[in-house]
Amino acid sequence: MVHDTARSSPPVLRSTQFLRLWTATTASGIATWALPFVLGLAVLSRSLTAIELGVLLAARTTGFLAAVPISGVLADRYARRQVVLYSGLTSAIAAPVLTAFLGNSLVLAALAAAAMGAGQGACRPAFSALTAEVVEPDQRQQANAAMTMSIRVTTLVAPGLTALLALVVNTQGLLLGIGALWLVAALVPPAGTGTGPASSDTGLVGVPAASGSAAAQRSTGFVTEFLDGVREARRHPWFLAGLGALSAVIATGYSATGVVLPLVSRDRYGTEAVLAGALTAYTLGALAGAVLMARWRPRAAGWTGLFGLALYGFAPLALLLPVHPFVVIAVYAVAGLGIDLFNVPWFTATQREVEPSKLARVSSLDFLLSYGLAPIGLALIAPAITEFGTSAVLIGCAVVCFAAPALAALVPSSRNFGPRHE
Repeated sequence: MVHDTARSSPPVLRSTQFLRLWTATTASGIATWALPFVLGLAVLSRSLTAIELGVLLAARTTGFLAAVPISGVLADRYARRQVVLYSGLTSAIAAPVLTAFLGNSLVLAALAAAAMGAGQGACRPAFSALTAEVVEPDQRQQANAAMTMSIRVTTLVAPGLTALLALVVNTQGLLLGIGALWLVAALVPPAGTGTGPASSDTGLVGVPAASGSAAAQRSTGFVTEFLDGVREARRHPWFLAGLGALSAVIATGYSATGVVLPLVSRDRYGTEAVLAGALTAYTLGALAGAVLMARWRPRAAGWTGLFGLALYGFAPLALLLPVHPFVVIAVYAVAGLGIDLFNVPWFTATQREVEPSKLARVSSLDFLLSYGLAPIGLALIAPAITEFGTSAVLIGCAVVCFAAPALAALVPSSRNFGPRHE
């Protein structure tokens, strides 16, 4: 029976193990967010040029995308806690290197930025898999909601706090602070239970036991192991459908936000306040969605999540139509609410349904496709606007944002993100 609320489960924040994990993931989230913001401040202080900023951010993204699939395999071979440790230490060590060469050697600074991106990418699937080890199944939705809330609060308050810090601390000091956050992410997490790589019993009905030990996995090649994770993902039609919908929305809807929203704010409304208000409203809406999902367990969690994902389609429509600026802001609040109606049950279902010994690889596939397509969408939307016009591109983005989740909902197992029975 699927309950409407989570009142039957004890609060996950009472768990010391989870609090350590939450602290580490929050530290990594702040560090991940802060790097491009701090580098942007370096441009404002003229210690970095705009071209150099682009090179460093590109290097960081390259490191992230390269590390995600590697980390997925390693986190299924070895203890997830170990992978988190080395990932965090990689970024922590790269921070002072970036500090030393920023503005002095672009090549060495770019290598340090790539290393920080690699540490960031490597920790993501490992953290997701470690959550499934540390948190009891009936508490995972609360746990994922709590982690999402920390990300939203960080996005909301960190820009102002960082700007205030920049008044008394220079760019080098802020970069060293980012390195300290990565040390927290590396050293604070608890040890897992060992139910992942070396487990011989998944505890899931209808899911076969993990194939062999971690030592047996290490005897196979990297590509073979990653493809084994892809095969595990293909075993879950709801996952493929949901990931396709998420990737489509990010590649189109997010791109419209990143490229068109600033232009509309400037050209139609003549003020940057609409841009700032829409982005703030989006974050507040997402925070509200995470708070809601911490308590609410809808009977059709998958359909609810896909409905929430489809709400992003109203964002490009609001940019297309000559509506009052407060309508744009309200629409972005609704879009933010919807994105975490999707995120929380999505992560929870992945941790529940995927075989534990392959969870990190499946999670890495999730991050690789959904986040990996985002830069492509951003790179293509400006040329598309030049070729086809802003209106046509926004209509296309809206259609994709509505249609992709709707098509995913047609997959039978998408109703609950898994073959669960009420």
